[in-house]
Parts: sequence; structure tokens; C-alpha cells
Amino acid sequence: MPLLVLLAATSTACLLGYLIALGLDDHSLLRKLITRITQLLLLLSIFPTMAYLKLNKNDLGFSARSVFLKQIPLGFGLGLLTLMPVFIALYLLGINIIDEAQPWTVGLAAKKMFLSLLLGLLIATVEESIFRGMLLAGLKKHLPVIAAILISSTYFAALHFLDSKSQISQQEFNVFSGFILLGDAFTNVVNPKNGSAFLSLLTVGIFLAVLRTQVKESLGLCIGCHAGWVWQIKMSGSVFNTNFGSEYLYLVSSYNNVVGPLVTAWLSLAIIGYFVYKKMRGEYSPLSS
Repeated sequence: MPLLVLLAATSTACLLGYLIALGLDDHSLLRKLITRITQLLLLLSIFPTMAYLKLNKNDLGFSARSVFLKQIPLGFGLGLLTLMPVFIALYLLGINIIDEAQPWTVGLAAKKMFLSLLLGLLIATVEESIFRGMLLAGLKKHLPVIAAILISSTYFAALHFLDSKSQISQQEFNVFSGFILLGDAFTNVVNPKNGSAFLSLLTVGIFLAVLRTQVKESLGLCIGCHAGWVWQIKMSGSVFNTNFGSEYLYLVSSYNNVVGPLVTAWLSLAIIGYFVYKKMRGEYSPLSS
């Protein structure tokens, strides 16, 4: 079902994107339109899926409003705590170097921090509602928790690479253009060069899914944590440049010069450490069911 929903959303986006680009007389907008429309349709698919699977907002992880609003800043703090060590390591290893050409002012810094925060919250709300909300809850109804976590995390990681870099010329622009880009995008998902980044994003998805399944009605925590990560990545891109001559460059991938083996190892260690701690305390884990 998740694959069918994705195919339906992307196919519809190809048609709608073509019609909008045609109406605006700007074929260059097609790729961006397909991406944004797909994201919107996936978000909207939550409601009919909830009805079909007989899920309520609590099943998706939404707590009462007052609790939900408290969870977001707590999750944001968790995001800072878990990713900040990575950025410290990237700086100490010489992978990230300060961009001294950036004309920083108090106003510019505040603007970048605020806009990055808004973007982080938007991305986190959409992606967490889909992957740690609807998809994880739906899979848990029919599969063991660990299988639901792995499958939902695989979708989460794969969709980050569902993109095409191909260009459609004005002469080639027609109703099938979107589907050509879509075929190229699906090919990019299985491109071996994305292996390092895929594994890292898979680990990110597992970390968030563990958080979601270990704490009752914790989607707010997931949104906050995800937003904290996005905020740090955006701010890092403004403050630092990547030193492509660093001997430790292999620790990051070309996806965004942050995710990569270092993030994979660090978050894997955090996940393992959490369950070791729980076992030492003799606490039952839902993942064992």
C-alpha cells in the first residue's frame, strides 16, 4: 500500500505539474512543481489512510495539544544534543572550515536562525506526520514493531533521493515530460553512489522511529528533534564551508556534506546505548514483541 500511494501521488503530481507549468508558460518549473505537489499529496493522504486503517490521531502519535506543544521544544533540545557532537567533530577534523567571507551582523544572524527554524519545523512536521505518523502506525497494525521501523525508515531514506537532475527543454516539454523525470528519479533512488548517504538517513529514520515507539504519543518529540537537526544543518551551511581537501572527507557524503559514515556511526551508537541502558535497568522494550 505505501508503494501504491507513492506511485499514485507522484503520477498525479506529474500531470498537475505539467498543467501548472503549461499554464504559467514556464517549463523549467516542472521538476520543482512535481516535488512540491507530491509532498502535498502524501501529506493529504494521511486522512483517507487513517479512515481506511481505522487510525486516530493518538495512533499516529499526536498527544493532547498542551503536551504536543511542550514536546516540540524538548525534541528540539534532543536534536541539538544528538547532532551537535557531529558538527564539533567535523570542525575539529578540518572537514568544516569557517566561511570568513560571510559578512555577519546581528540582524543577518537572527534572520538566518529564524528562517532556518521555520524551514526546519515545516520539513519536520510534514515528514514526521507521514513517516513516523501514518506509515509507522499503519505498518504496526500488521507487522512486528521492528519490521515496521525498518520498512518506514527505508521509505524515509529512499524518498530523499527521489529526485531528478535531468533538464527538459522547451521543445521536449509535453504531457509525458513529468513521467520522464519520474523515471529518472526512481533510478536515482537505487544509484550506488548514494549508498553512504542512504545508510545514514536510514539510521536517522530508525532513531526517530525508536523515539516514536518508545515514548507514547511522542510525534511532537520526533518533530522537534527532526527540526533541531534541520536547523543545525542549515545554520552549518551558512557558517561553514566544506574542506574538500580534508583527509577525513570520507566521513560525510556528497548529499549535503553532513550525513554520512560519521552520522551513521554516532546515531547507531546512541540507539545501541539506549537499549543497553534499558536492559541494564531490566526494562521491557516494545521492540522485543
